[in-house]
Amino acid sequence: AVCRAHSVGQVAMSVFVTRRIPAEGLRLLSQASGCRVQQWDSEEPVPRAELLSGVAGARGLLCLLSDRIDREVLDAAGPSLKVISTMSVGFDHLALDEIKKRGIRVGYTPDVLTDATAELSVALLLSTCRRLPEAAEQVKSGGWTTWKPLWMCGYGLSDSTVGIIGLGRIGQAVARRLKPFGVKKFLYTGSGPKPESAAEFGAEFVPLMRLAEESDFVVVTCALTPATQGMCNKDFFGRMKKTSVFVNTSRGDVVNQEDLYNALAQGQIAAAGLDVTTPEPLPTKHPLLSLKNCVILPHIGSATYATRSTMAVLAANNLLAGLRGEPMPHELKL
Repeated sequence: AVCRAHSVGQVAMSVFVTRRIPAEGLRLLSQASGCRVQQWDSEEPVPRAELLSGVAGARGLLCLLSDRIDREVLDAAGPSLKVISTMSVGFDHLALDEIKKRGIRVGYTPDVLTDATAELSVALLLSTCRRLPEAAEQVKSGGWTTWKPLWMCGYGLSDSTVGIIGLGRIGQAVARRLKPFGVKKFLYTGSGPKPESAAEFGAEFVPLMRLAEESDFVVVTCALTPATQGMCNKDFFGRMKKTSVFVNTSRGDVVNQEDLYNALAQGQIAAAGLDVTTPEPLPTKHPLLSLKNCVILPHIGSATYATRSTMAVLAANNLLAGLRGEPMPHELKL
């Protein structure tokens, strides 16, 4: 992978882009007057050494959720760095305290990926509770012999209780999509009650452990913070019903994976669907991948062509607004 530089005008504001992004986003940057773009032009993540040399002297940085932007990167960039724009809704990969200390502005891409991520969350929930990957495999392997009354049975949504951890944009969008399936009751937990948001679904704010005990389906859509790290652990899974299904489309670190493995292997819970893991990618020999009752996807929550393109455009517009000292379309208030 090589870095391509586009030089425009005399007063060049140098920008480093950490990956190949949808063309519309890159076009906005390379056509902006006075913007000099340097890019790690690859589908694969930028190696650490390339990131450190790429940011040196840059005024703007456009990064992805897989790039760890810590003190080392900020030091390598030096005092010229004024704006960081991440092509993600999550910002747990950014050292925010350090960024704030240096007066650097941060843009991110909420809202535009809400629908795509909510759709994927529902797809993953249905795939997991109705055992779709397992069933499709049986067709290929010759395990399908005849119609059997109890074969490949799973759990349905109608008349169920769904617990949502984090009733933010994505949590609400998931509830909105699940409601027509005939869900009887929604529970939610988070840093505090959100009566306006919850009203639409008649959702009840409950403590985490009560949500674990009463939910037939648990969907995790919260942000990763020190408070949510490792929150779904042995105690949590121990409180869940043996027939309940756990789905995580937020961040892998919200879950203690060893505890989840034990809960699934010992039949403490029925099944789990994960779009996020620790680490990412998950090693192919990981114990979770040996389980039939665990569906794991490669972090594709926002992966529709339209959504990824919109994310790139928003990330570019955030960056350009920041470089020009204008209000960003979506700025993270530090």
